[in-house]
Amino acid sequence: MKLPESYYHSADVITLSKDLIGKYLFTCIDSVTTGGYIVETEAYNGVIDKASHAYGNRLTPRTKTMFMHGGIVYIYLCYGIHEMLNIVVSGEGVPHAILIRAINPTEGLEAMQVRRNMPLVKPTITSGPGSVAKALGISRNINAVSLQSDTIWIEDRDLTFFDESIAAVPRVGVDYAGEDALLPYRFYIKGNPYVSKPNK
Repeated sequence: MKLPESYYHSADVITLSKDLIGKYLFTCIDSVTTGGYIVETEAYNGVIDKASHAYGNRLTPRTKTMFMHGGIVYIYLCYGIHEMLNIVVSGEGVPHAILIRAINPTEGLEAMQVRRNMPLVKPTITSGPGSVAKALGISRNINAVSLQSDTIWIEDRDLTFFDESIAAVPRVGVDYAGEDALLPYRFYIKGNPYVSKPNK
């Protein structure tokens, strides 16, 4: 079952970011379905979050997707190389987003190997946001596409993790955000091999 549109309308981006852990993310690109369950996320808390692209209500051609109604994807290019998949949540005009940092692959592994040019499956195949997007065939071509579509969607398959097995730690690579860089807005499953930067 796809998560309903209403799931994404919550304004509590932090709680949703944690709740997405264990949900299944799928894409169907060029008629090939690939996916797995989410093991690492980061919350970006809109206009008050110095780490967010939309901090201070910054509305640009790139960030306008973040200001749309929750339940779509926001995909941007990082360092000119990596496509980054974010889930837009909350209501229109409230630019909350959740970065998908890692998944535990379960479906379409061979297609992921081809996209990642990896003859052997290693955890790095879907570890880190750039790897997730590449493995799942995600590009800016599907920016602003609905998560109710048949191109990209998230399912609840009743996989749950207890609170004590989910770490809540500061986000990665947001040092420019000052004190906001220290907020515990990154969530991951402790001990999962696909997590991009486990805090040892």
